[in-house]
Amino acid sequence: MTQLDVELLLAADCPHEAAAIDLIRHALDDIGLLGAPFRTRTVTSQQQANELGFTGSPTILINGIDPFAQPQQTPGLACRLYPTPDGPAGVPSLPELRRALQLALDTAGG
Repeated sequence: MTQLDVELLLAADCPHEAAAIDLIRHALDDIGLLGAPFRTRTVTSQQQANELGFTGSPTILINGIDPFAQPQQTPGLACRLYPTPDGPAGVPSLPELRRALQLALDTAGG
C-alpha cells in the first residue's frame, strides 16, 4: 500500500495544534490509512519559514506540497486561516483535507 508523506508544520504555541492533529488523524483514517504515521515540525525562524514555504500555523504538507496554498501568500511565523464552507477557520475542513489526501494517494498510485 502506498503511504503518503504527511507533515504538520507549526509555529510555537499554535492554538490550532491539537485541532490540526485530530483533523489529520481523522482524515487519514477516513481514506483507509488507519494509523498511518505523520510528522509534526515546529518552524522556529523566518529563514526556516522561507525555506519551507510556511505561510502560517498550522500548515499541512502532503508529499511536500501545501494543498491549501494561496497565491501571493508570504512565508512567515504567524497564525493561518483557512477558507471553509463555514467561514475562516484555524484548520481546513475535514472534507477538503480528505479530498487533498485522496488526490495525493491516487496520484501516487495508491
